[in-house]
Amino acid sequence: MTTLYGITNCDTVRKARKWLEQNRIDYRFHDFRKDGLTPTQLLQLEQQLGWETLLNKRSTSWRKVDKSQQENINKESALALMLDQPTLIKRPVLERENGAVVGFKEAQYQEFFKE
Repeated sequence: MTTLYGITNCDTVRKARKWLEQNRIDYRFHDFRKDGLTPTQLLQLEQQLGWETLLNKRSTSWRKVDKSQQENINKESALALMLDQPTLIKRPVLERENGAVVGFKEAQYQEFFKE
């Protein structure tokens, strides 16, 4: 099963959803805000992608994080922050049996679904 993680009002998530629908790819949409995120889900994504890839340091949410937390960020603190504030996760995250990708680029999605 293919799962697309993100938030409903994100433009990049909308583009990814549109691409999946146009290419007739069945997927389940998991909204971080509405559906939440369990520690197990986050750990699975982190194991596939790495916490540095998942953490969106260019987000509005990141700018609100205390400077000392930002400067001393590590895997454990990043995971705790992302669990507490899922909007810190780069969007969208697309996950399926053979792996996961972050963001949306048409060429990347085409390659991801070739396998």
